[in-house]
Amino acid sequence: MNRNEAKKYLTEKLKAEHCFWSYEEASIQDVPDDILIEKVLLHLDLDDIKVLFDTYPYKTIKKAWIERLIPQNNLYYTLNLFFSWYYFKAKKPEAYIKAMETRQLNKISRMKES
Repeated sequence: MNRNEAKKYLTEKLKAEHCFWSYEEASIQDVPDDILIEKVLLHLDLDDIKVLFDTYPYKTIKKAWIERLIPQNNLYYTLNLFFSWYYFKAKKPEAYIKAMETRQLNKISRMKES
């Protein structure tokens, strides 16, 4: 499955799960990669996450996870622990998540100050 087919497949699965309830229907056709990755990690199952890893480079998925899910760690702590251990092979998942969360929140804070 090429990237376009995979994106279409994953987008359709996410639509079926009503994950785009806040989006206008027309905008759902061209979902940015980071948002698609975030939604798949949050709402779809392991088989669909495998499609994600077969489609996108590891670094792209990890970057989206760190930038989009880690800052929301209070909501997704257990899920982030699983991802850091299972997919991103962190040796100390709790410490890794905390370090990434601090880094991302500092980055967001600096952006707001600019």
